[in-house]
This record gives sequence, C-alpha cells and structure tokens, in this order.
Amino acid sequence: MTMKVVLAYSGGLDTSIAIPWLKERYDAQVVAVTVNLGGEKDSGDVHERALAAGAIKAMTVDGKEAFVRHFVFPALQAGAIYQGQYPLATALGRPLIARYLVEVAQRESAQAVAHGCTGKGNDQVRFDLGITTLDPSLRIIAPAREWSMTREEEIQYAHSRQVPLRLGQRSPYSTDENLWGRSIEAGNLEDPWQEPPEEAFAWTRSPEKAPQTPLYLEISFDQGLPQALDGEEMGGVALIQHLNNMAGEHGVGRIDHLEDRLVGIKSREVYEAPAAVVLHAAHKALESITLSRDQLRFKERVAREYAELVYNGLWYTGFHQDLDAYVRSTQRYVTGTVRLKLFKGSCTVVGRSSPYSLYQHDLATYDKGDRFDHRASVGFIHIYGLPGRTQARLQPLDLPDLGGNG
Repeated sequence: MTMKVVLAYSGGLDTSIAIPWLKERYDAQVVAVTVNLGGEKDSGDVHERALAAGAIKAMTVDGKEAFVRHFVFPALQAGAIYQGQYPLATALGRPLIARYLVEVAQRESAQAVAHGCTGKGNDQVRFDLGITTLDPSLRIIAPAREWSMTREEEIQYAHSRQVPLRLGQRSPYSTDENLWGRSIEAGNLEDPWQEPPEEAFAWTRSPEKAPQTPLYLEISFDQGLPQALDGEEMGGVALIQHLNNMAGEHGVGRIDHLEDRLVGIKSREVYEAPAAVVLHAAHKALESITLSRDQLRFKERVAREYAELVYNGLWYTGFHQDLDAYVRSTQRYVTGTVRLKLFKGSCTVVGRSSPYSLYQHDLATYDKGDRFDHRASVGFIHIYGLPGRTQARLQPLDLPDLGGNG
C-alpha cells in the first residue's frame, strides 16, 4: 500500500531531496507544506520547486498572524527568554508548524509526517513531540536522521534525480528566520573564542556604523500586549516588522549565546532579534510599575519555566496551559506606555507610565508632599528583625576574625 506523507518543506537542499528520497525509500506520495512565519528568504517559487522535485501536491500556509497572536505575544507576556538571552524565535515557530502539518495530514488522510531535522538539534524534538501529541496515530519520518549523506553527496543525489536547486554561492552559516528572530550557526561561529563576523548578520547594522543620533520611541501596551508604536496603532505583525527595521538600523538585537541544547550539547548560537529585544525590555519595564514585588518575584520563576518548556518542545502540554493561565492573570493591569532609547546597539528604557501604576510619587519623594510615615519604620524594623535577634541571642554567630584592628 502506498504511503502518503506530509513533508515540512522549506525549499532548501535537505527538504528538496527528501521528496524523491521518500518516494524511493517508502514508496510514498509526498504532499509538501511550506509555512510562512515571516522569514525574509525568497520563497516565491517554492510551490513550483516542490512539484518539480516530485511532490503530488504543494501548498503554502500564511501563519504570520497566528504565530504572533498565539505564540509570540503569549511568550512576550510570560517574559520567556531561554537562559536569559534567547527570545525563542525558532522554538516558538515549531509547534505552530507542527499543528499545520497535522491538520494537512488529517485532511489528506496521510499516514506520516516528515521534517528535515537532523539527529543533533533541538527542532527534531519540537516537531516529533508536537506532531505525536496532536495526533499519536501519525508516523514521524526524518530523512536527514536516516540517510547520513554529506552536503556534497546530497547535491549529487539532487542532480541524479533532476531536483531543481538554488545553491548559488554557499554560505558558511546555517540560518533560520521568522518574524521574531533570525538564528545563525555553523562555520567559524563554532569557535566560541571568535567574534562573529559582520557577514553573519543580515537584520542589524554594526553598532559602530549605526547612526550617531539616538532614536527615541514609545510602545503602548494593553494587558501586556503591544498595541501602538509612537502613538500609531498597529497589528502585531506590522508592529514587529517596524521594530525589526528601526531597531536593526541602530544595531539593536544581536545576541551571542553559549547555549545548552536539549540533546545535551553546548552550542554557540548567534541570533538577531531586534523587535524581540525591544519589546521584552519595554514589557518588563511596564511590569515593574504595575506588578507588586511578590508578583514580580514569582513571575520570574514562571518565566524561566515557560522559556524552558518552549525550548524543550513541550508547548502542547497541560503544564503549558497551566503556566499560560497564570501569565494571563498577571497581565490584567500591565497597560501603559514605555519610552525607549536606541543607540549604537543598546536599548535603554528611559520612561514608563501606566494608569495602574503602583509607583506613587507622594510615597516615594523626599521633597515636599511626602506622605510616608517615617515614624512607623521604627516599629517595622523592630518586628522585622525579631527572628534574627532571637537566633543571635540563643545561637551565637560564628564570625571570622577580621584582623588588623590592633
């Protein structure tokens, strides 16, 4: 019986030769699915290339709006940044692509889903877990995990099967991009001692060559969701695109991360994420004046858990839904405007305001109008210090000899 396979198709070398490989290895009919999440790679003829490579059907899904609404912005509200540096662009895109693949497989009555991931990266986990969680009946096929071909062998294979390729001048880097960010790895970036060369970057200007005048901008939020840029209301996709251009022009958004992969490897990863860096900084600043100390403290823990969950491919789990429910609750009053300064690669918060601000001038000021009851502090300090005084009296502290005191 002929197997029908839905293939996540990017148009690159690996997924292009996967089409004839699947036909030969599994006697499969291949349906190629390309999901557009806002990457800037030219994919104008990706449909025709998939058919020319042997797919029985090829389709492109515009997932930008769904990506921003259901994946990017919830992660922004959570403050999810893996290991404090990576805004999770690729990691957030994979569960959405997995869902589209499953939906197509179900419509097409396919028995399997295939992707182009190798056996060394994180994406294989994200795809495999996402697909099998959404539909456990589907078989997973990952050609690049099975065939063990070098790049040169892949090119020879493509030529022998008349697979149309756009090779051009080979880049030393492996890249992936969507609206939320661009990842760059391989080549000389694998040496963590070497500074990433300018040729690796595409979205950001070198800070040394960025404008000499800083750019000030204002971002308005409603319940933790960005709504407007410099007073102009925008949809999520347009706002992110504008920020990528504006911040990238000022050298903002470069990230050089020594990362712990899920599969146990330490990997040097370089990212460009101008909009993500700016929006995370603005959102965190707005939370600082609208959330209480206890909310902020606990939400930091939730943010770490949320980021690891996304990175580890566990989007479609009850744990994620539980964390997401808590995050949404924290965002009820995260409404207001943040002013930022972009200059020579830096993004600095220089102002924040909110109708729900917990910052009260008459409590914080040392000038006239101070309403804080200074006399109450004596009793507060006495009660606050009671446990420490009690322990020190009953259990003397072992203090080091500082020496040099005569």
